[in-house]
Amino acid sequence: MKRIALSEAWTGVADCRNCSIRSSVLFARLDEKDFDELHRPIDQLVYAPGAEIYAAGDKAETLFTIRSGLVKLTRFLPDGSQRIVRLLRRTDVMGLEALLGGDYEHNATALQPTELCRLPADAVRRLSQRNSGLYHELMARWHRALSDADRWIAEFSTGPARDRVGRLLLWLAERDEPGRCQLFSREDLGAVLGLTTETSSRTMAEMKRQGVILETKPNHFEFDMENLSRLVS
Repeated sequence: MKRIALSEAWTGVADCRNCSIRSSVLFARLDEKDFDELHRPIDQLVYAPGAEIYAAGDKAETLFTIRSGLVKLTRFLPDGSQRIVRLLRRTDVMGLEALLGGDYEHNATALQPTELCRLPADAVRRLSQRNSGLYHELMARWHRALSDADRWIAEFSTGPARDRVGRLLLWLAERDEPGRCQLFSREDLGAVLGLTTETSSRTMAEMKRQGVILETKPNHFEFDMENLSRLVS
């Protein structure tokens, strides 16, 4: 873990001024004087695949910006099975419920090697009261979370298995290199799409046999975006 004082974050070790994703993250509209008003440190954290970031019921005191990687938000059902309710990726903010106090609502787990910036909720809350840019950015993040939840229900939980898988591959490629994405275990794939592990595995194998997708190395896929979009539309 690398710890960076917020007062140093602008020009210090974290070098927020030159951050490669600065224009897309929560603090995009802050300037140097804003950082001077914050007193708790920013932690830069790296998680291996499968590592838990926080658990449902943990006290929510921090937000996280995803610098790289992929995180799943999971809820466990009464029968003990799990359902992945959302995936978060580069530039997304997780743990927004920390701004309201209380506890985290999901289990957050890294699906890929993941780098995060951990932001103290009390500092974000205090600064947003004085900085209209940060306040509007927070509202935009809430809206994006709601829109993503709607999209999750509409696109990834309905229709034939091939359509669900295809839509997810297209979603994963949206912010990365077009036509390429990194996937994860078939068990997690099924939990994302509301399919059994067997169905998700069989669907992926069929799409590979048909030449719809090409696996260049384990869990790394290439595909024609336009062709795949037509198949699942």
